[in-house]
Amino acid sequence: MADTASLRAPLCTEQFGSGAPRSCSAAADGSLQWDRAQRWGWFSRASITKPGQHEGGGRGPWAALTTLSGLRSVLLPQGFPDSVSPDYLQYQLWDSVQAFASSLSGSLATQAVLQGLGVGNAKASVSAATSTWLVKDSTGMLGRIIFAWWKGSKLDCNAKQWRLFADILNDTAMFLEIMAPMYPIFFTMTVSTSNLAKCIVGVAGGATRAALTMHQARRNNMADVSAKDSSQETVVNLAGLLVSLLMLPLVSDCLSLSFGCFILLTALHIYANYRAVRALVLETLNESRLQLVLKHFLQRGEVLEPASANQMEPLWTGFWPSLSLSLGVPLHHLVSSVSELKQLVEGHQEPYLLCWNQSQNQVQVALSQVAGPETVLRAATHGLILGALQEDGPLPGELAELRDRVQAGPKNESWILVRETHQVLDTLFPKFLKGLQAAGWKTEKHHLEVDEWRATWPLVEPGAMTFQPQQDVRRAALFLHRQTSMTNWPPSCGK
Repeated sequence: MADTASLRAPLCTEQFGSGAPRSCSAAADGSLQWDRAQRWGWFSRASITKPGQHEGGGRGPWAALTTLSGLRSVLLPQGFPDSVSPDYLQYQLWDSVQAFASSLSGSLATQAVLQGLGVGNAKASVSAATSTWLVKDSTGMLGRIIFAWWKGSKLDCNAKQWRLFADILNDTAMFLEIMAPMYPIFFTMTVSTSNLAKCIVGVAGGATRAALTMHQARRNNMADVSAKDSSQETVVNLAGLLVSLLMLPLVSDCLSLSFGCFILLTALHIYANYRAVRALVLETLNESRLQLVLKHFLQRGEVLEPASANQMEPLWTGFWPSLSLSLGVPLHHLVSSVSELKQLVEGHQEPYLLCWNQSQNQVQVALSQVAGPETVLRAATHGLILGALQEDGPLPGELAELRDRVQAGPKNESWILVRETHQVLDTLFPKFLKGLQAAGWKTEKHHLEVDEWRATWPLVEPGAMTFQPQQDVRRAALFLHRQTSMTNWPPSCGK
């Protein structure tokens, strides 16, 4: 009996990814006998029997499970779902829906462009069609370069907003292509504008796709996630191509039917894009998410979790911010004299200098050479708190008193209020930072928009309100002279 029990006792176990583990025991003939896993949620390889073994040699449900497992390995990253972010599956499902709708809309737009170029018209000129095509492509190339220079550094900070913007702009471009043949005299200009929009879509969509891939890849597997995303898109586009072959002959002879199909597909495309972007849960802070979390913290003393903040985040906030917050500005934009530098440095023990213009609701921050992610996060928090002083809503006691002074006092006390908010942040920010980390936010990195300017400035001893030694004033003047070669400095941002 003891020998029989020892033969049935598990010798070892194995597990594929997050699948259920299976155990192994010794058979009577000395071979290893593996048990099947009990959980089939993700069809792990450990739970799939080989053909010719149990359950009728791989027929019936076992063959279907093997097929599904094969499709999973082709279309999903290795180690799914543990190797990707929790929002991966929902995002990819809606992204596939929008890609399918976009593929069908693109077929209708391509047909319209080809008709406008004269395909099927014996009187059409090949040279005219070629010229139109070259003008269209060259316009798009120039637009791609200009947009990448203009907005390239902002795409990481507001990836969700720019992703949605790119898809809506793509629909607009296809609408122009469909309308182009109706006005032949403006055809070249219309298709050139459309291609310009599509090239902007290519830059914004590709850059934000890379940023989202970085978010979704959790095992340093960005290449695998990106490759499988490409495979999924190829499968969807192939399905869209097959459906287009059936759809185009039915609608090509009826302009109203073609336009109606385009409107329905565009509505589905925009809705699927909205659901896909809304499904994303980014754990890094940009300006809009930081503003939401900070406002909730100041009002209730709690830090929102990433899932809640992402659901509340406006998808257009990256374009029209209520507060103008500039991080990493050059020092000569903040001060133009030694006295202004003295006022700015007083009370600033952190490695950043902040200037607040109340009338324009503008905050500018100069960063030190040693400023890290935590310093940038505190500087942004500082600026958003100053913006909150000009708004309504509950605030902690000290900040509420400062707000009363802001709303009742003159506008020339900005530097004094900045210094006093520094003192409030000395107590408030450590609690806020600890709450962010406890809620699941990644504070070791951020997606705040920061320029590349860095500076150094004379240090002031804690508690000192002025530059006491005369040599400190001379050093400050010399420092300011070295900071810029400009003879006429811009005016200060308001005290």
